Amino acid sequence: MKFYLVSLAAGLLVGCIYALLQVRSPAPPAIALIGLFGMLVGEQAVPIAKRLMSGEPVTVSWFRAECVSRISGIAPPPEAPRARAHDDRAA
Repeated sequence: MKFYLVSLAAGLLVGCIYALLQVRSPAPPAIALIGLFGMLVGEQAVPIAKRLMSGEPVTVSWFRAECVSRISGIAPPPEAPRARAHDDRAA
């Protein structure tokens, strides 16, 4: 239930911003898509900033694992199975 209330509050806030900017709601598709993309990218700014502030590097592999799937909506590929140290069939 909490997520629905937060979503409603966010929608009300965006509606107020539309009114202040004198943009009709719903916005034209191109403007709406660019805005949604900005929201998705902006969401990733916080984890990146937290990582940088903690002194950890922001590597391409970390960015791909943590951010790209959230921006694109495509799940990251599963990790390749690691080689076993010994053969379990011998036991």
